[in-house]
Amino acid sequence: MREWMHTPIGVEPERWTTWSDCRRVLAVAHTVADAQRLMDPLAVLAADHRVQVVFTIAPHSVFGAGVEEWLNSMGAVVAPWEQAVRSRFDLALATSVSRELDRVLAPVVLFAHGVGFNKLVPVPGPGQDGPERQPYGLARDGLVRDGRLIATRLVLAHTRERTRLERVCPEAVPGARVVGDAAVDRILESLNRREEHRRRLGVGSEERLVVATSTWGPSSLLGAGREHLDRLVREARTRRCRVALLIHPNVWAAHGTWQVLSWLRPWSEAGLIVVPVTAEWTGVLAAADAVLGDHGSTSLYATLLGRPMLLAPHGEGDIDPASPMGRALRTLPRATTDGSTLDRLLRELSLWERSTLRSLATEVCSHPGRFAQRIRAVLYELLDMPEPQGAAAARPSPPLSFDLPGRNL
Repeated sequence: MREWMHTPIGVEPERWTTWSDCRRVLAVAHTVADAQRLMDPLAVLAADHRVQVVFTIAPHSVFGAGVEEWLNSMGAVVAPWEQAVRSRFDLALATSVSRELDRVLAPVVLFAHGVGFNKLVPVPGPGQDGPERQPYGLARDGLVRDGRLIATRLVLAHTRERTRLERVCPEAVPGARVVGDAAVDRILESLNRREEHRRRLGVGSEERLVVATSTWGPSSLLGAGREHLDRLVREARTRRCRVALLIHPNVWAAHGTWQVLSWLRPWSEAGLIVVPVTAEWTGVLAAADAVLGDHGSTSLYATLLGRPMLLAPHGEGDIDPASPMGRALRTLPRATTDGSTLDRLLRELSLWERSTLRSLATEVCSHPGRFAQRIRAVLYELLDMPEPQGAAAARPSPPLSFDLPGRNL
C-alpha cells in the first residue's frame, strides 16, 4: 500500500504548499487512455494558480497497467486511491464509467471514453435473448446508482448524443452539456502541420503513407484482421509507400510492450512503423494518405481527413447501430482478400465517397475548434470561480519524436 501524501492534500497541506487557497480538482484515471484523454479538459485549468490538480488511479481496472508510469512521466501529482476517496475536492474529472466513482467526494464531470459512444455493453436486467446491451457511457446502469446520478455533468461531443441519451437515461439529460471534442480540434490543428509530421515519421516527399489503426479486443484489426495488415505491409515493400500502425493503449496494457513488439517484429523489420503509446496519435493520423481501420474510435476520427479508407470486416456486433461508427460500418468500404489492398487504399475517391466521408465527419463533433472554450465555461461554473481572462488554453500537440529503425528524428 502506498504511503499517503502530505501535500497538496493530506493533514494540514497548507503548511507545506507555496500556492495557497487553491481549488482542488481530482482527475480519476482507470487506464492510460483515460489519462491521455483527461489532459484535454485539464489543459484549460493547468495554468490557473487558483487551481491544484491531483491525479489518482482507480483500482480494479482490467487495463490499468502502465497508468502510474505514464502519469509519473508527465510529472503529475498522483494520490493513493484510498486517500483520494477520503479527501474532499471541489471537482472531479473522469472518462470511464465505473462503480469506483461512487466514492469520490466531489461533483463529477464525466467525459466520453472515445468518440460517439459507439460500443455496446451488457446491462443488468431480464431479456429474452440474454442481457440487454446499451452504449457504454450513456447506459443508465453506469450513470445512475441507487436512484442518484453519479455525474453532475456529462460532457457530449455532438447534439445527436443528447438525443440518444434521452432514450436510455433521460434523467441524465439536464446535466448533459454539448461542448465538442478536443481530439477533433487536435486533428484539425495537426493537419496544418501535416508535412512536418510526415517528415518526422520518415516519410519521403515521393512516398505515400497508409496509417493502420487497431482498437483492442478479438474483433479488432490486430485481433481478427491481421491478414489485411500483413497484405498491406507486404505490398507496401514493393511500392514507394510506408505503413504506420496506431494501437489502442489497452492492447499495450493487456499484453505488455515487450510482447506486442515481439509479435509485430516481422512486420516492423519489413518496414512497418509501430507508433508507441506515448506518441501523439493525432499527428500520425493527420499525416496519412489513406487509412486501414476497424470499429475503433480512431477510424471514425479518420473521416475528418477526407482520404480513402478501408475498414476490417469485423466488429459490427460490438457497435450500436445508432452511433456514428454504426453508420460508418454500413457505408465505408471493407477490406477483403480479393485484389490489392494497397491499390484500393490509394485509389482516387469518387464524389459519392467524398460526400460520405464529409457526412460522417459532421457526426463526430458539433463544435469543431471550440472544445477548450466551451469546456472551460462548464468547469469554472462548477468551481464557482470566474474564468481567467483571455482565450482558453487547448492542449498543445507535441511534435512526433520516437525512434524508428534507421531514422534519426
